[in-house]
Amino acid sequence: MAKVLIMMADYGHDPTETAVPYSAFKEAGFDVSFATEQGNRPQCDARMLQGITQRLLGAARPVIRQYEAMAASEEWQRPLAWSAPAFTLDVFDLVFLPGGHEKSVRQVIDSAAVHALLVDFFPKTRKPGTKAVGAVCHGVMVLSEAKDGQGRSVLHGCTTTTLPARFEQLAFWGTRAFLGDYYKTYGASSGDVEDFVRKELADAAHFKGSLLPAPFVVEDENFNYISARFPGDAQLMSEKLVSLVRGLRPGKGEAA
Repeated sequence: MAKVLIMMADYGHDPTETAVPYSAFKEAGFDVSFATEQGNRPQCDARMLQGITQRLLGAARPVIRQYEAMAASEEWQRPLAWSAPAFTLDVFDLVFLPGGHEKSVRQVIDSAAVHALLVDFFPKTRKPGTKAVGAVCHGVMVLSEAKDGQGRSVLHGCTTTTLPARFEQLAFWGTRAFLGDYYKTYGASSGDVEDFVRKELADAAHFKGSLLPAPFVVEDENFNYISARFPGDAQLMSEKLVSLVRGLRPGKGEAA
């Protein structure tokens, strides 16, 4: 049975970018675990789950039902602790990093412990390796900020996408009058996620983006790494990650 880890902050991740992949992994028969810094039960961004922000900008009703099922699961209620001294990613086939723009997600984006884990794990996804990584939106920034002793990101040399700067700016300026800098994870004057990711790549051509509403994902040629932009990509990304993991573990990707 393939083992999947979803690494999270205690609060603030996007519910669509978390619940849709989780549901796809479970449906595929994968063994899914969550991990937060101290093993606290996570909670996704409440603004994306309720109130006017949910109705205008947040998770669709079917996704909310998926989120509720996920939040009731044993693995959600009892996550692992990614800061524990003995914690390792090596026991997992896939490490998945959901996004989310709420400021609390900086707990995982900025974590030295998470960076060290990814610096060790990500090279093991080099093809034809049997490990894989998936990331969407701000989850890609967790990878771009994970740097080795020479200051080189694990994404240096990879092809990736992330939240387009134009999308981020549209959300920020379109809601600033009533939500302030809610859509800027590092504050109103900070750079866009796309800027943070682009500057860590070996070549400008390694960034792939799309401003079309149709689902869009990027699969790297040299690493078992799949990235996506925003909640609208979550279902396609999940399907491709399931297919990728099954291909890495022929005959072992489903529950017995």
